[in-house]
Amino acid sequence: MAMPRHFLQFNDCSRTEIEYLFARTRWIKDRLRQGQSHHPLQGKTLAMIFEKSSTRTRVSFEAGMGQLGGNVICLSKNDMQLSRGETVEDTARVLSRMVDVVMIRTFAQTMVETFAAHSRVPIINGLTNEYHPCQVLADIYTFIEHRGPIAGKTVVWIGDPNNVFYTFLQAATLLNFKMHLSSPPGYPVDDARVTAAERAHLETFADPYDAAHGAALVTTDVWTSMGFEAENDQRRRDFQQWQVNTALMARAASDAVFMHCLPAHRGEEVTDDVIDGPQSLAWDEAENRMHAQKALLEFLLVGEVKTP
Repeated sequence: MAMPRHFLQFNDCSRTEIEYLFARTRWIKDRLRQGQSHHPLQGKTLAMIFEKSSTRTRVSFEAGMGQLGGNVICLSKNDMQLSRGETVEDTARVLSRMVDVVMIRTFAQTMVETFAAHSRVPIINGLTNEYHPCQVLADIYTFIEHRGPIAGKTVVWIGDPNNVFYTFLQAATLLNFKMHLSSPPGYPVDDARVTAAERAHLETFADPYDAAHGAALVTTDVWTSMGFEAENDQRRRDFQQWQVNTALMARAASDAVFMHCLPAHRGEEVTDDVIDGPQSLAWDEAENRMHAQKALLEFLLVGEVKTP
């Protein structure tokens, strides 16, 4: 039996494969908007495991799989014997004999890696504490859709260097763009998680306004990520100066765009006039999660398809 392809980190795909996924995303999205059906996954089943709650991940995968002609089973940890002591390894062995692809949204990256190591079918990382590759796939596609190639451009991340940031850093290395980061004192980059190649694409700034200078894409996330709620009050104090507002956007390039992986805490990491303003692509970005993930599901289950 051939080993399945997994998408656990952004760099699980080559640059050529990522560029194929972008092209395929555009074709799949255009076809849907033209009212034309596309059912390459007829008879296939996606199982989704949620140990972390979700709006966009669940709806985008469930709607997308349906649009591709497939079926979906949605499972929380409490729906499974994982909650009663069955191992991840045994769950993977059983589930992968019954479905065609599994998406997992969980806490530790080791969980999805362990699951993949014992699975007969492709595993997709729907989010872990360490990485969020489906989000960044959609984000970069959205930038390309509106502004063209991202190679050579600067993306600035304002705030906590979290799972989305580290995934963006992988993408910067693979697709040859530059990352600027500004985070408060006490919230540094984890050097153990950054390769030498990634470090060459990263520049850090104490002042968020300096970091934003000339950027083509300004992006951020909530000050307190899921799993860090106990730190919420401290983080609100620490991150007060790391807000994306009109003054910060004015430091970016004149045609810069704003993105946020959502949900947004308005008035904290971003102001209403930015996220609802003309530079914001947050809503296209959210929609494109579905289209990019459809291209990914097709790729993992069918392989590359020649786009007409």
